[in-house]
Amino acid sequence: MNIPAELRYTESHEWVRKEADGTVSVGITDHAQSALGDIVFVEPPKSGRTVAAGESVGVVESVKAASDIYAPVAGEVVAANAELGDAPEKVNQDAYGAWLYRLRPESAAAVDALLDAAAYQKIAEA
Repeated sequence: MNIPAELRYTESHEWVRKEADGTVSVGITDHAQSALGDIVFVEPPKSGRTVAAGESVGVVESVKAASDIYAPVAGEVVAANAELGDAPEKVNQDAYGAWLYRLRPESAAAVDALLDAAAYQKIAEA
């Protein structure tokens, strides 16, 4: 199972990467995309939206099922990955390269409090 050590994770299978500008990129984990199967549609949140931690902010649909995307921390959505509108399969090809949206977190400490790779691996293997 591919779980990069430099990322943070949620129990709902989102990954979070800190960016140099203080934002975070959010996507779904390799485990999640594998469980979903071939992804055919991604609906990320709109830029400018303020979200609460744990709030449903979008949807990923596959040939098997639709799954909500959740905000890992509270903050403001600053970008959505428009590329995935025409090529949702990029999530299957590279789950950690195909970010879904970027968020400016209210608290950097909240990002640091998310699961590390070892803790997420235990959840993913359960």
